Amino acid sequence: MSLFGTDGIRGVVNEELTPEIAFKLGNVVARYVDKRVFIAKDTRASGDMFEAALIAGTTAAGATVYRCGVLPTPALAILTKLEDAVGIMISASHNPPEFNGLKVISRGYKLPDDVEEMLEKRMKEDVYHAPYNEVGCVIDYKLAFEEYVNYVLQQFQDLDLAGLKVLVDPGNGAALETTAYVLTKLGAKVEVINNTPDGYNINVNCGSTNPEVAMAKMTSHHLAILHDGDADRCILIDEHKRVVNGDRILGICGKFMKAEGRLKNDVVVGTVLTNKGLEVFLKQNGIRLERTKVGDRYVLERMMQIGGVLGGEGSGHVIFLDRSTTGDGLITALETVRVMVKTGKSLGELADEVPEYPQIMLNVQTRYKLLVEHEEVKELVEKFKRDDVDIVVRPSGTEPLIRVFVQGPDEQYISTVAYEIAGAIEKLSKSYEDSSKKGE
Repeated sequence: MSLFGTDGIRGVVNEELTPEIAFKLGNVVARYVDKRVFIAKDTRASGDMFEAALIAGTTAAGATVYRCGVLPTPALAILTKLEDAVGIMISASHNPPEFNGLKVISRGYKLPDDVEEMLEKRMKEDVYHAPYNEVGCVIDYKLAFEEYVNYVLQQFQDLDLAGLKVLVDPGNGAALETTAYVLTKLGAKVEVINNTPDGYNINVNCGSTNPEVAMAKMTSHHLAILHDGDADRCILIDEHKRVVNGDRILGICGKFMKAEGRLKNDVVVGTVLTNKGLEVFLKQNGIRLERTKVGDRYVLERMMQIGGVLGGEGSGHVIFLDRSTTGDGLITALETVRVMVKTGKSLGELADEVPEYPQIMLNVQTRYKLLVEHEEVKELVEKFKRDDVDIVVRPSGTEPLIRVFVQGPDEQYISTVAYEIAGAIEKLSKSYEDSSKKGE
């Protein structure tokens, strides 16, 4: 079974993801990638354990570790670019607290598949121990926070947010201080909720995965900004307490970026799950939507291939390539607020311009992810497929799930399709489980 998924190594703590794995990853990164390794983490209790294991592995191989503490993933990406170095982020992003993950970033970018394959192969070999006089050391990099927020402030130095009232929900995660700090520096009046992590409440009834909590807290705010655990995502809530997801953010920012000449090649990159309403909106504004596989790494890859500067997913993982090398929830929020300020429109007015087709996503719990290729599942997809309906059945890259996604203009039809396909997968999975138990 492969260690690396679509977003690094991820799994349930001390079951699928152990300190031994972290130690070996740190060891091979130090030996084969770089002798300077920046390490950051989100607020999960297990972060300390994995940090210690990574440090032991990297220093044993002779690397110097720069310990950055709690920091968003995009902040670590920017640091590694500015410092021309490699980083390892300890985070399971939007996943619940029982999960954690290890993500290697080199000079701002996630590692290519072939490099991850090389590292995984090396992790199966003997651990490398440097001679005693070459063992690495640990430096507490206290400038990490300052270096990141100053970079972001420099990018938006012309943005005046005086008079803007914002609610921020960092989801008890890595953006505990960064987003509120930058917004305040730019002149906004900021209220923060869910910023008291205890190691086990990250992404629990808060943040971008649970927008209802922030909605209930909104009063006279112009908008709310919600992040996931490592703050590479951003979901917004408008003045009417309606969610503005990543697809609508792409539409809002894509149209404005084209008007100011920033949208290179008049293209936006999405995925097979991107809302058809966005595609229609972009086309009406002379912008082409390119679709790729699900996963921000594939969005970025396609952007770089075609010379695009804007891409992302409905989850709120949006990449502004002329600002940063990866999705950054803070930059995404600032870009959207910038459109509000420059156009004089509210977030709700801007979001209403981007139509949304009905969509449904069902998650089927199963460890048999190859069921996506089962003949019965394929036959159902072909049976229900229409020109105006998209059906995507895919395994999750980070969890033991198969996701069934359907979108189209007829809400009742797409719901029927999704539940029938999901039901078939559940029956097949149960059949596999029963067969497996009989064979034990």
